[in-house]
Amino acid sequence: MSENQPLCALVFLTSLFCSTFSQGTRFVHSAALDADGRYNIRWGFDESTITFEVEVETRGYIGFGLSPTGAMSSSDIVIGGVLLNGSSYLLDYFTDSDRKVHKDPLQSYQLLYGRENGTHTVLAFSRNLQTCDDNDKVITGSTVRVIWAFHEEDVGVSGPVYHGMNRGRKSLRLLNPGSSSSIPAGTAFFDLQNEEVSVPHKDTTYWCQIYRFPKLKKKQHVIRIEPLVQKGHENLVHHILLYQCDSNLNSSEINRGHECYHPNMPDSFFTCETVLFAWAIGGEGFTYPPHVGMSIGTSIDPVYVQMEIHFDNPSLKRGIVDSSGLRLYYSPSLRRYDAGVIETGVWVSLYHMLPPGMQDYITEGHCTQECLQESLDSEMPSGVHVFAVLLHAHLAGRAMRTRHFRQRVELQPLASDDQFDFNFQEFQPLSQERIILPGDSLITECRYNTKGRMNMTWGGLSTRDEMCLSYLLYYPRVNLARCESLPEITGQLKFIGVKEIQEPVTTWPFVIKSPKKYSNLSFTEAMDKYKWTRKRGKAFNNIVRKLPMNVRCSKIGQDEWSIQGMIVSPPPELKLKQMSAAVVTCRNVSEIHCESSLALLLTACLLLILQTCFHL
Repeated sequence: MSENQPLCALVFLTSLFCSTFSQGTRFVHSAALDADGRYNIRWGFDESTITFEVEVETRGYIGFGLSPTGAMSSSDIVIGGVLLNGSSYLLDYFTDSDRKVHKDPLQSYQLLYGRENGTHTVLAFSRNLQTCDDNDKVITGSTVRVIWAFHEEDVGVSGPVYHGMNRGRKSLRLLNPGSSSSIPAGTAFFDLQNEEVSVPHKDTTYWCQIYRFPKLKKKQHVIRIEPLVQKGHENLVHHILLYQCDSNLNSSEINRGHECYHPNMPDSFFTCETVLFAWAIGGEGFTYPPHVGMSIGTSIDPVYVQMEIHFDNPSLKRGIVDSSGLRLYYSPSLRRYDAGVIETGVWVSLYHMLPPGMQDYITEGHCTQECLQESLDSEMPSGVHVFAVLLHAHLAGRAMRTRHFRQRVELQPLASDDQFDFNFQEFQPLSQERIILPGDSLITECRYNTKGRMNMTWGGLSTRDEMCLSYLLYYPRVNLARCESLPEITGQLKFIGVKEIQEPVTTWPFVIKSPKKYSNLSFTEAMDKYKWTRKRGKAFNNIVRKLPMNVRCSKIGQDEWSIQGMIVSPPPELKLKQMSAAVVTCRNVSEIHCESSLALLLTACLLLILQTCFHL
């Protein structure tokens, strides 16, 4: 039994008491859980409760669950349906580590209604975000692996019949604060789309193409961007980035495509450095808030853009032809603010390295106080407002967060995901916009698992390489494109015993001179040769997080702020925000953080619940 069982029982009962006074939850989110549209869900939530409605092409039972990994084992499952007599049922189950199904002694799901026609069954049910049942999964703002199943027969006396192939999984952010993605009917749009690009039969390909935005007579705002992923290529197209290019490019560059980062890539492609938008696998379209839009049509707005598509082809398939891209909706009805994007985190480089065999390895990318001080003081002394964040890592990524500090005190993270899924990455709208002030600092923190790897994992472009980035959507737009850092290489090499490198540096990766055991090896070969253990990996991690770092602080285009390239030390130990001993923080009934006695906790939480119910 959980240590918090008595407390949780009180919270559970009082929140049920509250639910009887609820005005009802609107279904503001929806998703198709299978590719054929046979299993669809809608849901909504408030501070304590989440409500689902599932519509499935069956007249038998429906299964819906929350899984730690996307597999059946150790999952929280609910199964229900509508019987021939018209009565509906709902049962709470869980599975053990051997995938055996058990009926949960504490039935935490509440059936709201059920109905059935000749082809489909509809069920609606709700539960608390935190049920305080050890067999139930706590629902948080992180990614959730939803599992689903159905069968043509209802649940009998002996329990549910095995569902066979009618099953699947999908990652979702159930507590996404974003609202409906609808835009006015008839809104104009334009497409940036590949035209039958032949995808090379290799693991990773970045394909770039330059486009010209529509010629407009006056300023307009892009209000929504959505992916156009060719059907059947959902696992091939890993991410799509849109960059602003030099406005003085030759028109001959338009619609010219080439492999990105290739030695023969046209020079014009190197002028495209400022990120305008980012989409990654599993994500959907993004609708800007009503008061914000991406400005197009003015002299300082993008004219030429480069669309970069990352093709992930680990099975080395041949003959793939792709026509994916982006659709941008725009309107002459201007919003109040122009949106911008700041890329923060770890500067993508081989100097970002992860030892093999690590259960938990933490990387930190700093958007330094010095960079934000210089850029915002010059551009927007009152600060900028962040309204959405995209967290981006690759296959080794397990958890991410973008931490926010002001005067060395940590505020709430801008964004976090404790259950990061490489195959599900999308912008996270913030429930409340966050102001970033001059002199603030940010840390993009990534937690990795490299247990199954035999060699170092390097920062780089391939999905087998790693990144640690967060893209901040904000307003009003300022002249800051990247705010990143990279740990100095000298201290990393010193850890494995490197004493001298060959100079002048004429090759990349550069070559080691001494000691003898590394002589004439590149630094990447030397790192791989070192005999890594978990203990050494942890020691390396502790050292790297304290090393001096190279600051990247760049403007839109190819210009830089003066702090760019400077070597600075990580900030001194930053303090977590401290609460007074007399204050209890109960953010909601699903996440209780207390720093006082149990009696004070119970009193405070009960008052909070009553206030929520009766709007005191």
